[in-house]
Amino acid sequence: MARIVILGCTGSGKTLARQLGQQAGAPVICLDSIWRPHWTEKAVPAFRSLVKKAQAGDEWISDGNFAVSSVDIRLPLASLVIWLERPRLSCAWSANSQLAFTWNFDQVNRPRMEATRLTFWPHVPILRLSSRRDCWLSILLRQRRRVGLWCAILRLRI
Repeated sequence: MARIVILGCTGSGKTLARQLGQQAGAPVICLDSIWRPHWTEKAVPAFRSLVKKAQAGDEWISDGNFAVSSVDIRLPLASLVIWLERPRLSCAWSANSQLAFTWNFDQVNRPRMEATRLTFWPHVPILRLSSRRDCWLSILLRQRRRVGLWCAILRLRI
C-alpha cells in the first residue's frame, strides 16, 4: 500500500507522479487539477474537502504543493515523501510562466512545508531527487524489479 506525496518547485518534474502511477496501477492525484483557476482564497475549504476525498483510498500518488492549504491533510497519510530538488534555473526554464514563484520557492514555500512536516510527521521517509536523471532512474528501477512500488522506492540508491 503506497501513499506517496511528490513535492517540488514549479517546473521540477512533478509529472513523475503520472509515470509512477501508470507503472504501479495507483491512482494519481494532481492538486493542480483539483484547484480551479477562478478560485480565490475563500475557496480553500472547498479545495481541502476535495483533497480529503481524493486521498481517501488506500493507495495513491499525489503531486502538487499547495503548502498552506493541504500539507496537513496529505502528509499524515503519506508513507513516503519525494522531494524534487532540481536547480532553480532548470525549474524556471521548465515553467517560465511562473518564474517568480519558481525563483522564490526554496526561500518561501519549501521552509513552510518542511517545517510543517518536521513538526507533525517527522517519521515519514523522504526521497530527494535532484535531477531528471534521478527521476528516470527511479522509474527504470521500478520497471526492472517488478515487485511493487513501495519496495522499489525503498531500494533506490540516489
